Amino acid sequence: MALIQSFEKSGNLLFKYRGQIPVLVMLLAIPLLFGSNRIFYFQLFMGEWHVLQIVFMVLAFLISLSGLALRAYTVSTTPKGTSGRNTSGQVAKTLNTKGIYSIVRHPLYLANYLIWAGVLVFMMNIYVFLIVSLIYWIYYERIMFAEEAYLRQQFGDEFEEWAARVPAFLPKFSLFQKGDLEFSFKTFVRREYATIFSTVFTYVVADYLLFILIVVVNTPFKIPCANWIRPSFYILLIALVITLVIKFIKHKTSLLKSDKLRD
Repeated sequence: MALIQSFEKSGNLLFKYRGQIPVLVMLLAIPLLFGSNRIFYFQLFMGEWHVLQIVFMVLAFLISLSGLALRAYTVSTTPKGTSGRNTSGQVAKTLNTKGIYSIVRHPLYLANYLIWAGVLVFMMNIYVFLIVSLIYWIYYERIMFAEEAYLRQQFGDEFEEWAARVPAFLPKFSLFQKGDLEFSFKTFVRREYATIFSTVFTYVVADYLLFILIVVVNTPFKIPCANWIRPSFYILLIALVITLVIKFIKHKTSLLKSDKLRD
């Protein structure tokens, strides 16, 4: 099999599991937390460098929020049946070249990386950040290759012109062209509530992971039971309630229905 065919085949396979593979990568990165900077973590969690901890947290949240905002804008302004709305397989009746797709060819993958990059910054481990980022780049590169091979076959010269002008991953804001659809808050809530909850859940898992690996391991007999209920736990409960309410509204009412161009 030619290398170009191998890339396309592996990219299509990774495309089908693009929701599960990032989670697996993060789980495989957990052992890296054991052997690096444990004294730094311990001092950070015990409050000796409280200001630095806040800086890391704020930076992490801002990075993830930028990814969520990019996802929200993309899914809420992209028409049905176009190159940005395929889910289980390669589908595209028309090629997206306006709106967010006028400045970057793969906005959702950029958004996903930003969300996970925020979590990596939250973990405050340079080794985890670099290794996971490298794996993500290789992983997404194969998927983008497969998607663009499909789009090239479907749209020919139209795709070539767009790809030659618009960068794949790093946005070029000067190229922006207004899209045909305005931002829809209903579409955003309906399509992205699960993503928001999964992001909150991931941060809570990361918070407890650091707490267990650093504080509990170093002081196993000095942690009161009450301290296991961390503030992030209450945030997760609130997010869960909101998610369940939105899910009920989505499936049992028409409040979040949108127009036919979007769904």
